[in-house]
Amino acid sequence: MPPTAAPVLTAATAPGALPVLGHGHRLLRGPVGFLSSLHEHGDLVAVRLGPTTAHVPCHPGLLAQVLGDDRLFDKGGVFYDRARDVAGNGLVTCPHRDHRRQRRLVQPAFRRPQLAHYADAMRAEADAAAAGWRPGLAVDAFPVFYGIALRTLARTLYSTAIGAELASGVERSFDTVLNGLFRQMFLPAPVRRLPLPGNLRYRRALARLHAATRQLVAAHRDGGAGNGTDLLSALLAAEDGPDGGRLSDAEVHDQVITLLAAGTETVAATLTWTLWRLSLHPAAAEQVRAELDAVLPGGRAPGPEDLPRLAAVDRVVSETLRLHPPGWLFTRVTTAPTELAGRELPSGTTLVFSPLAVARHPAAHRSPAVFDPDRWRPERVTPAARQAFLPFGTGARKCVGDLFARTECALVLASLLSRWQLVPEPGADLRPVPLATVLRPRRLRLRVAER
Repeated sequence: MPPTAAPVLTAATAPGALPVLGHGHRLLRGPVGFLSSLHEHGDLVAVRLGPTTAHVPCHPGLLAQVLGDDRLFDKGGVFYDRARDVAGNGLVTCPHRDHRRQRRLVQPAFRRPQLAHYADAMRAEADAAAAGWRPGLAVDAFPVFYGIALRTLARTLYSTAIGAELASGVERSFDTVLNGLFRQMFLPAPVRRLPLPGNLRYRRALARLHAATRQLVAAHRDGGAGNGTDLLSALLAAEDGPDGGRLSDAEVHDQVITLLAAGTETVAATLTWTLWRLSLHPAAAEQVRAELDAVLPGGRAPGPEDLPRLAAVDRVVSETLRLHPPGWLFTRVTTAPTELAGRELPSGTTLVFSPLAVARHPAAHRSPAVFDPDRWRPERVTPAARQAFLPFGTGARKCVGDLFARTECALVLASLLSRWQLVPEPGADLRPVPLATVLRPRRLRLRVAER
C-alpha cells in the first residue's frame, strides 16, 4: 500500500475584523468559539489583534512544527511584553538565548522525588478547605480552588518557616496583579500610563509583589529559612553542572513569580471545569466514584502512591484539559523569514499559540466537541490525538510544572470526591472570563452533598 500523502496546508484570513479593534471583540466575547472555529477557514489563519496582524496555526501538525522550533519562533509579542513586567526573565517568559540554562537549573525542583514532598501540601490544603463543609452548603467553585492552589504553592515554595504575614502579602499582591494582567495586555501604551484607578492598583500591587518576593528569596539565601524540601530551597540549591553557576537572586525572584503565575489560575480553572463537566456526564462521574471507592476505601486520604491506580480521574482531567486548556493564548515572534502553510512570514511576524485552535480539530478527534474521557484510554489514543493535546505546550518549552499541576488536580479531586458530591446550583453562568493564563466560568456555585 503506498504511503498516505501529507496534507496540503492552506493559509487564510479570518473574516469579521472591525476597524481599530480587529478581531479583539470576538476574542473577548467568545474566545472558545472563535479560536475553535478558525480551522474552518484554513490551517494558518491571519487575525487582527488591534493594530497587530497575527497568524494562528490551526492544524495540529503545523502548531507542533512552530512549538518544536523555539529558536525561530521565539517568545515575544503582546502577551510576553506585559508578562515580563510581572515575571521578568523567568523560565516561561525568557527568550531562547536564556532558556536552556534556566531549564537545567529549574528542572530538578520538579522531579518525582520532590513531587512526593509537595503532594502532602496539596492534600492538606484540599482537606483544610473542606474542613468546614456540611451537607447543603454552597461554595463558589473558582475562588475555593484558587485558594487551594495558591496556598499549596505558597507552602511548596517557601514552607512554614516563612512568616505568615510576609507570605500573605505575596499572595494578596499576586492576586491583584494576575487579575489585572489580561486587561493591561490589551490596553494601548498611552492608556496604561494614565493614573487611572485600575492602573494604580495594578502598579502598587506589582511593586509590593516584587519587594516581598525579594525579601523571601533573601531570607532563604541568608538564613536558611527553608526546610530543604520546598521549591525555593530546590531553586537556590540548583547548580548548572559541576563547574556551573547557580541562579542569582534576581533569577530566583523571577522563577518564584513565574511559578505563582503558572500554578494558581490554571489549577483552579481546571478543577472548576472538571466538576462542571462531571455534573453533565453521570457515566463518567460514576466511573470516578467507583474507582475512588476501590482505591480509597472508607474515604482514605489519597497519596502520590495512589495516582497510578486513579486512571479514571486521570482521564477526566485529560479531557477537561483538552476542552478547557490552561494557557489559552500565547504569542510567538519569528526571528528570521520563514514560510508556513505556503505563506511567507517576514522576521518579526507575530504568531498566536492557542491549544483551543487545535483541540477540537476533526483531524485529531471524532466528535471533538463531546466530553468523552474514555477517548484517553490507551487503546483508543491515536498519534493525531496526542499531537493535538497541547495544554502544557510541547518541545523544549513544554511547561516544566505539568506533572506538578496534574498531580495537584488528581489529588484534590480524589480528596474531595471520595467524601462529597458537588452538584452545580441553578443559575450557573458558564461564559468564559478571560484571565491572564486561563478562561474560567463567570459563575459556578457547587452544593455540597453527602455521598
